[in-house]
Amino acid sequence: MAIRVLIVDDAMFMRSMIKDILTNAGGRYEVIGEASNGREAIARFRELRPDLVTMDIVMPQMDGIEATREILKLDGGANVVICSAMGQEALVVESISAGAKDFIVKPFTSERVLQVLAKVLPGGASAAS
Repeated sequence: MAIRVLIVDDAMFMRSMIKDILTNAGGRYEVIGEASNGREAIARFRELRPDLVTMDIVMPQMDGIEATREILKLDGGANVVICSAMGQEALVVESISAGAKDFIVKPFTSERVLQVLAKVLPGGASAAS
């Protein structure tokens, strides 16, 4: 059964890039939704209940750190992976403190994305094999 993913990023290009990586991962992942800001991410999470969320940090209306906190209030076991730009180390640390499971630094390779996602999912790397 495919791992259901919600992609959250204010840049459509980044959402498309992550979606392409996951779509080309041999059927392991199914992108079930996208959101362009933190408020939308919470609503989509509530509606879709994905297995995994990729979350940008810097977004309009509500940033990814606050959205991560809110998602974890809805589901304490939620798997959120932060996607951040280089130079945002302090925000990444804050995101991990807020409950994110791991992070991916932009620009990233498809191998790195799949490696991190496999690591955070229940069952670890075996989930991606």
